[in-house]
Amino acid sequence: MAINIDIIILSYAKTDELKQTTLNCIESLLASEPGGEIVFETLVIESNKDLQPYQYPGTKTIYPDVPFGYNRYMNIGISMTSNAYVCLCNNDLIFHLNWARELIAAFNKYPILESANPYCATIDYDEKIKKGGNIIRRDKNLKVNGILMGWCIFVKRSIFNKIGLLDEQFTFWYADNDYDMTLRKYGVKHALVKSSLVSHLSCQSHDMLLDKEEQTVGQWAVFQKKWQKKSILRKITKLLKPR
Repeated sequence: MAINIDIIILSYAKTDELKQTTLNCIESLLASEPGGEIVFETLVIESNKDLQPYQYPGTKTIYPDVPFGYNRYMNIGISMTSNAYVCLCNNDLIFHLNWARELIAAFNKYPILESANPYCATIDYDEKIKKGGNIIRRDKNLKVNGILMGWCIFVKRSIFNKIGLLDEQFTFWYADNDYDMTLRKYGVKHALVKSSLVSHLSCQSHDMLLDKEEQTVGQWAVFQKKWQKKSILRKITKLLKPR
């Protein structure tokens, strides 16, 4: 029996080049799991309203009538989908062969896992990650960076019964930091799976932003206000503060 996976991709194709970025992402996704054992149900949430009613190939494409917010749009996607696995994606990704089945294999090996990241070969990961095994589960060493990154997060849908939907205060930056803190709060286990390869074309997703100042450095104040009073997590917020 095939495993159906919901893929939610946020796109802002305000130029032909950025539209091509989304098309390349989708093309690599559809080619990444041959054989029919894994079926992707792909939802693209497009911010460029001028493109509608255009549908990206092999997807359902929607054009929300509410202002862009990274978590707001992801929540729309989560609410519109229903499969047991769901992947939250930037549009500036290239998916490699068998990336999804490697993540599912990790979840099967460690049933306690509910959230995971694939591995990007171009990222300069911490040495503990580079020298570690295939499945790097997050531990109490808060200085190991790279285990959780927001550009591609693969989860069991049941996770949202524990943590609720994503906090829509976070419109871009710190959305993944808030997600990280929320997982810690609820004791949800997350891992990096090195055999699951997805390339992140760094910083191209920033072209989605309508208000770069507010949605980037301005988000630190939102993050700090939410988490600084939680004494058990104060140490983590200090490590995440921009320099």
